[in-house]
Amino acid sequence: MATCFATMTSIAPRAPMEPSFPFPPASQHNLKLVPNRIGAMPAPRPALDLQSPLNRFVAGKSRREYLAGDCVFSQGDPANAVFYIESGKVKLTVVSMSGKEAVIAYLPAGSFFGEASLAGELHRIASANTLEASTIVRIEKNVMLDLLQREPEFAEQFLAYLLARNKRMQADLVDHLFNSSEKRLARLLMMMANFGQESKPIPVIAKISQETLAEMIGTTRSRVSFFLNRFRNLGYIDYNSSGMLIKSSLVNVVLHD
Repeated sequence: MATCFATMTSIAPRAPMEPSFPFPPASQHNLKLVPNRIGAMPAPRPALDLQSPLNRFVAGKSRREYLAGDCVFSQGDPANAVFYIESGKVKLTVVSMSGKEAVIAYLPAGSFFGEASLAGELHRIASANTLEASTIVRIEKNVMLDLLQREPEFAEQFLAYLLARNKRMQADLVDHLFNSSEKRLARLLMMMANFGQESKPIPVIAKISQETLAEMIGTTRSRVSFFLNRFRNLGYIDYNSSGMLIKSSLVNVVLHD
């Protein structure tokens, strides 16, 4: 899944109980996807071919393996590099002066982050942590700027990526403002599994805590647990030793009015 997945949300200590709507079981779905509806998932561009131009640069670039939960950088650190996720997933979070934490982005493989350093950001305004084992490329700021000047095709792709990311963030904001937490959770799970995108779906999501899912959609862990049990009873998801199995019929929840 080569796309940004920014979920604008904050963690609320208590969430009001929302009405739970009846959805058909997986065996009865007969769907027609409408791509422009609120809650539908915009298909992103294919992953950038980062390796070709970067392989011509040795100095100022490094590759590192991270375990799940590792910190890539922390809020307040110097902003002197751009990062690219070769494999794995990364979560960006911010902490307010009062200590309240909010998840502002969920980034899958094929995503850049830390690019605000190219626009003059001196210190990180967010923290980046891996959600699973990940391989991440670190590109020094001056090297990235030089690369964008020397490689017009890469610069064009990078600009297209940033525009697509901005579009995605707007869609996520609309999702957060107008959709219930149940629908937001269903949309999140489908996006994590690559459904509705150009890249091939990955129906099995690696193990992820309910607390993390709650942070991503702005609700409580208990509500996430309730919705997951409901999805499982309806046949939309299942579990195995590798993680959570997401079925395409979960789109019933996303498109339900």
